[in-house]
Amino acid sequence: MVEEIDNGARRVLDMGAREKQRPFETGTPEEARIDYDAGCPMLQGDREPVASVEDLRINGPNGPITLRIYRGIGAPAQNGSGLLYLHGGGWVIGNLESHDEICRWFANIAACTVICPDYRLAPEHKFPAGVMDCAATLAFMASSVPKLGIDPRRIAVAGDSAGGNLAAVLALMSRSGDAPPIAAQLLLYPNTDAAQTTDSYRRFSEGFGLTAATMNWFRDHYVRDAGDISDWRVSPLRAGTLAGAPAAFVAIASLDILADEGTDYANRLKDDGVRVIIRHWKAQIHGFVSMGKYIPAARQAVEEAVAAWHSLERAAD
Repeated sequence: MVEEIDNGARRVLDMGAREKQRPFETGTPEEARIDYDAGCPMLQGDREPVASVEDLRINGPNGPITLRIYRGIGAPAQNGSGLLYLHGGGWVIGNLESHDEICRWFANIAACTVICPDYRLAPEHKFPAGVMDCAATLAFMASSVPKLGIDPRRIAVAGDSAGGNLAAVLALMSRSGDAPPIAAQLLLYPNTDAAQTTDSYRRFSEGFGLTAATMNWFRDHYVRDAGDISDWRVSPLRAGTLAGAPAAFVAIASLDILADEGTDYANRLKDDGVRVIIRHWKAQIHGFVSMGKYIPAARQAVEEAVAAWHSLERAAD
């Protein structure tokens, strides 16, 4: 039996039904981006002020990458915490504006510096282009600590949905030296297995926002071929072992097609000896952290992620 849905989440779904929003998979990626960008402001609350916001371009392996740098209110000038935030959107949609609200929350709640890259999107730039851009941004953070005012030992990575996928991949890369060290990974309803075979794909395939058909469309735009699905850099749940990965906070939306694979990933981390804090958000749908105008739990989820980050840091000391 499916649990009752959160009132705010129900309101968001009802709004979408009234506006007869076209499914992303019925159009082109560019049309999906236009629709997504138009809808984001209607779901996000007022963007709270931070100490500063700066856009910067760095060089990456595939060309320039635009970054947005947020300094939270109260963030120290030196030796502070740094967070690499990777936006969601199925590797096809999403940008610096779509997740600006979340980045501001993290910056202020953690009193830290947040960096969000406008990483390359599929299908114009298929896997592993996005991973490479995110890894290049992490390398920039680790090599620019005096300018950014962050302690290289206190850099965490976070992301939602496909951004959670990219964050988990970077966390695994960091343990082998293929990316700079990461103190913690904060994963919000992450995509961890591109096979899309878990039971939550059946339970919530339609009627809860993100559908199985849309997720399939995203995945097929991202991968180069079927062989990429089993690559752990696409499906981190399929890595041979997760031992040695950074400590993790994993938030699961219970009414989400990605719920089971997110839970499975958190459990695999635990089984492989990684310290994990998992939070199941009952009655919530995929993407709820981007719906702060209607869902109070959105900011609460960021508050819990920051509290978990600090807890994981203390446990490591």
